[in-house]
Amino acid sequence: MMKFLFMLIFLIPFCFKKKMFWLVQMFLFIMMFLFLILMVSSLNYMNLSYMFGIDMISFGLILLSIWICSLMIMASESLYSKNFYIKFFLFNIIMMLIMLYLTFSSMNLFMFYFFFEGSLIPTLMLIMGWGYQPERIQAGLYLLFYTLFASLPMLLGIMYVYNFYNYMSIYMLKFININFFFFFISMILAFLVKMPMYFLHLWLPKAHVEAPVSGSMILAGIMLKLGGYGLMRVLIMMQEICLKINFFFISLSLMGGFYVSLMCFLQIDIKSLIAYSSVAHMSLVIGGLMTMNYWGFFGSFIMMIGHGLCSSGMFCLANINYERLHSRSLFINKGLMSFMPSMTMWWFLLLSSNMSAPPSLNLLGEISLINSLVGWSSMTMIILMLISFFSAGYSLYLFSFTQHGEYYLGSYSFYTGVSREYLMLMLHWLPLNLIILKADYFLI
Repeated sequence: MMKFLFMLIFLIPFCFKKKMFWLVQMFLFIMMFLFLILMVSSLNYMNLSYMFGIDMISFGLILLSIWICSLMIMASESLYSKNFYIKFFLFNIIMMLIMLYLTFSSMNLFMFYFFFEGSLIPTLMLIMGWGYQPERIQAGLYLLFYTLFASLPMLLGIMYVYNFYNYMSIYMLKFININFFFFFISMILAFLVKMPMYFLHLWLPKAHVEAPVSGSMILAGIMLKLGGYGLMRVLIMMQEICLKINFFFISLSLMGGFYVSLMCFLQIDIKSLIAYSSVAHMSLVIGGLMTMNYWGFFGSFIMMIGHGLCSSGMFCLANINYERLHSRSLFINKGLMSFMPSMTMWWFLLLSSNMSAPPSLNLLGEISLINSLVGWSSMTMIILMLISFFSAGYSLYLFSFTQHGEYYLGSYSFYTGVSREYLMLMLHWLPLNLIILKADYFLI
């Protein structure tokens, strides 16, 4: 595991050389393929070095992190052409990738917490440094304070574990059972804010709307997955109390998912709509994890991978439109089928994946999550039905509003998609729809 960490650390000097923008991206792609051929074949920790190691869950999420980070560089070509602090931008992305890589591969609960918090700083820099409107400061502060407020209790919880059991190894947590309400809340609150659960989700749409495209991609693609990953790791040590109180979180989350789906229909900002749809998807993931059964765990894992690719691709599309029309309003982004017919195909493909059409990973994840929730209580069927229906609804709403209609005559000049953008969208869509062929990998 250390070899990849060193590869990332030695990429840092390249960020500060001239004309190295695309080279850094190529190196990230190479690292992705090197990482792909690591043999990870069990749910135990493998490839151990010092305090880092990976199992199946970490492996998938680290792959996703490297992939999204290399696509972020690809999406930020406008920064490169304007020469807008690109050296610091690259450095920021590498630092973020290092933090995420270490978060997912830590085997020590405290180190996990440390890097989990550390990944906040580069994200904050991205939003406050490369965001579009002056409100980005407020969005950054929302992000910071929501996360920090919920994270301090978690630190105390980790210290409590260490005080009682004298170890903090994540692998050993499955042998302990802490039946203590305040401990339970303090351990999961940080992850519920990160996910984000309804009522704790206000920072997410704000951060998405103000962030540059790379910030949105990393937020939707990986930051939300940190919450799910953390829940997967900590719920194991509180099984008894989980069975008592989880019904509250499941019902709150599912109702929240339904309300957020309805809120998607009110949005006039494309990015805001995609951000709210992320909250709706993550509410299903929280529900699946909280049922504490096998279907829920692997369904939420698949859903996290699928949503990471799909949501990130949709933010890319929103940005492609923004670079042309200089607006993200649905009233101005109209009739795009007349301008970019081939981009309409990508809108269709990614939005169909977003509403869990086959053969996307989202479908497999959603089926497993519905299975786990209906197995937990058949009453959840009603709300799951509504969430699934409305998720198709707002996806079609976004598609028909942007692609059809009369185009905005005030836009002075326009150019169609370039090959870099099509490649970027293809690199989002292909893994999303081809990994389904190897779905047995997730079922181990």
